[in-house]
Amino acid sequence: MAKVTVIGLGNMGRPMALNLQKAGNETLGWDLVPAARDRFTSEGGRIANGLEGALKDADAVVSMIPAGPDVHAAYLGENGILVHAAKETLLIDSSTIDVDTSRAVSKAATEAGYMMVDAPVSGAQPAAIAGTLTFMVGGTVEAFEKAKPVLEGMGTNVIHAGPAGSGQAAKICNNMLAGTNMAVLCEALHLGQGLGLDPKVMFEIINKSSGQSWALTNYCPVPGPVPAAASNRNFEPGFATALMTKDMTLSQQAAQSAGVSTPLAAQARAMYQLLVNSGYADKDFSVIYEFLAGQKK
Repeated sequence: MAKVTVIGLGNMGRPMALNLQKAGNETLGWDLVPAARDRFTSEGGRIANGLEGALKDADAVVSMIPAGPDVHAAYLGENGILVHAAKETLLIDSSTIDVDTSRAVSKAATEAGYMMVDAPVSGAQPAAIAGTLTFMVGGTVEAFEKAKPVLEGMGTNVIHAGPAGSGQAAKICNNMLAGTNMAVLCEALHLGQGLGLDPKVMFEIINKSSGQSWALTNYCPVPGPVPAAASNRNFEPGFATALMTKDMTLSQQAAQSAGVSTPLAAQARAMYQLLVNSGYADKDFSVIYEFLAGQKK
């Protein structure tokens, strides 16, 4: 049994922490937002007495924080994780952030004597709740092997992507694909409706044909065919449109930095930004289906 502290108890971090607890770890949670702390305790979690208390005697720290500047501050700030955590504490950042920030934080942690991995996730909130997340891990082989038992308490697939920052690179590519795929899936389903096809029949056909995808099979934007999908609960997230917009933006920043052309993803990013600007930021990213319904010519 390990002593694991989870920093960040939002829609993803909270169920991840609860699954670590179910796996037999001595788990503490911490979040700057009182409501997040209260919800965690209401679901059976234990809250630490501040960040310093959260880090005391921890074998591992798992952070799930919204953005790059937040991760930088959480680890490298004057009252941050590197100030309070013991050098023996394994650091695992499961946030989805830009590669440059991830590498900079990992470099600073390593130079300070810590072992650290970046381990962003795939699967959205349903997988976080079920404990079936996929972790894409960047760091040394030694750090990966040390982190693997902790990550297996929250997911079913733990894959070493390469050196520091590689987990973030893999996550950005994966979510660029997922976001673009969802956008064009919703367009295809609406085109089928425009041509007189029942969208539920379209689901059956596409699911057995060359257009089949994770977005359709596990996250269908049409209400009905996939009971667990956000489309059956008024598009409450799962994975919020604002977060997908952030990830699609990260992909375009990365593409520009790498000198790689990604024109389809650029168009999909613009679509998600339009959704955010139209008031759908807090809805699941599959709400693009509902949005398109109101855009008929």
